[in-house]
Amino acid sequence: MVSQLQFDRIGYWSQIKLEIVREYAHAYSTILAKQPGLTHVYVDAFAGAGVHELKATGELVPGSPLNALAVEPPFKEVHLIDLDQSRVRHLKELTSDRKDVFVHEGDCNTVLVQKVFPRIRYEDYRRGLCLLDPYGLSLRWEVIVAAAKMRSIEIFLNFPMMDMNRNALWTNPSGISTEDLERMTAFWGDESWRTIVYRGQLTLDGGEDLVKVATNREVATAFRKRLREVAGFGEVPEPIPIRNSKNAIVYYLFFASQNATGAKIARQIMKKYANHVGS
Repeated sequence: MVSQLQFDRIGYWSQIKLEIVREYAHAYSTILAKQPGLTHVYVDAFAGAGVHELKATGELVPGSPLNALAVEPPFKEVHLIDLDQSRVRHLKELTSDRKDVFVHEGDCNTVLVQKVFPRIRYEDYRRGLCLLDPYGLSLRWEVIVAAAKMRSIEIFLNFPMMDMNRNALWTNPSGISTEDLERMTAFWGDESWRTIVYRGQLTLDGGEDLVKVATNREVATAFRKRLREVAGFGEVPEPIPIRNSKNAIVYYLFFASQNATGAKIARQIMKKYANHVGS
């Protein structure tokens, strides 16, 4: 059965994220296109249908795949991945005249590691910019580690704070489903998130309850440390919080790379937009 196409509906905060990635992609491609012998690649792990619908107006606007295809000078290859059959079909229709575009249907956790990352090996003089913008806690830590170990891949990562708070980081963790706990651990990479988020508190009857003590910022800071010390990225600038119209943090936008120049450019772009999304 073929699923019916539905465009993602986005708010202004998602538009800001798209603009940050678009600006960096342009700077990235401009620099790497001048490097003799290098092939540079763009990867979108949760590409969607390539187009979004604005919540405020209903207007259709380009998503990150179309923004990447409009970059000049162009990427040598563009890899678009999505799990939804109708979105993949729409992506193929949008890019049918582009021989530099590869559309993959499937779980990005598998597709990236098995099909896409092997095409961006450092020793083959290939470099990649990868957008990891998951729908909640659907990304696995192993993908992030694989990107870091490649040495050739830079990432923008949506750290889904709101989804974490709704499903896995409850004030009282006793009611969290096993499935959501497993998703949180798979995203984080191990269960160390538990000791960061919770502390034991003695009860009147001599028992112990877990109490949530970590703020959103503390959780994001701990993950930044993991990106550097566990995954092995050499450069991880301070992430910026992306807030919705109610001023609640929807996610933190991370950038991670092995390249100091790339990190400097990303930091400048993210800082420019930080005032638009809160702190």
